[in-house]
Amino acid sequence: MGTPDFAAASLQQLLDDGFDVVGVFTQPDKPKGRGMELSASPVKELALAHGLPVFQPEKMRDGTALEALKGLQPDILAVVAYGRILPPDLLELPKYGAVNVHGSLLPKYRGAAPIQWSVLNGDKLTGVTTMYLANEMDTGDVIYTEETAIGEFETSGELYDRLKIMGAKLLSRTLRDIEKGVAPRRAQEHEKASYVKMLDKSLCPLDFTRPARMVVKQIYGLQPWPVATMTVGGETFRVFAAAYGEKNGAAAAGTILRADDRGIEIACGDGKSVLITELQAPGKKRMKAADFLRGHPIAEGTVL
Repeated sequence: MGTPDFAAASLQQLLDDGFDVVGVFTQPDKPKGRGMELSASPVKELALAHGLPVFQPEKMRDGTALEALKGLQPDILAVVAYGRILPPDLLELPKYGAVNVHGSLLPKYRGAAPIQWSVLNGDKLTGVTTMYLANEMDTGDVIYTEETAIGEFETSGELYDRLKIMGAKLLSRTLRDIEKGVAPRRAQEHEKASYVKMLDKSLCPLDFTRPARMVVKQIYGLQPWPVATMTVGGETFRVFAAAYGEKNGAAAAGTILRADDRGIEIACGDGKSVLITELQAPGKKRMKAADFLRGHPIAEGTVL
């Protein structure tokens, strides 16, 4: 049971490792693009390519999903980014219950967008967790976790691509060990739980009163979507890349310290600075900040 490419990676891993996938549940096709044509999920496309039965129930509690599941008689449910809450009757049907892959080290970052928030919050470490599904979201007993360091300038998209492969391999190991009867199981420390929400465009404007590192993490955490922004001369620029600046001192947060062939250096709230190195002006292509500045100089001392 899964929908996006994060889940498709797990399905591919199970197929590669010889598991008998008796059926695939994914969300209904959704309209996309300018023509708003119905588009299949990555999981559906992969399932159809392998000749697997695909089920796309509109609702999970009207009996349709349950009847389909009864017909398949699965030993276990492998749920990865399905995007639906499974009712108790579905969870209880398979002999071995239901397991899930989550893109954080639970109980930290329960909920949506855990990968993006680990970057946005400046974490140095994250990982993936396999767990048994419970009635409440992301509260089930943990089976395995695997950790990985977050690169200082790694985007959420890059981390997502790494974690989906880690999660797929961990799911395969988890299912094998459940089959052998050797999979561990431990309750989460619920008092240490934290929750994160979906990303939206309200997170985009860069706040230079924050410490320089958190500004950098905002830039990389909001990629590939919704992308950080800053306003210069009344125009809103999308910001794609940055480094730590060399200048610091008493300049007010948001002050442009330099704008040259290195990029646009801006003072931050902790007395340090960030160097914007790649951006996109309104109506323009994404480009190096230095290239933009050649035709559009910005005065030093300007306060954003």
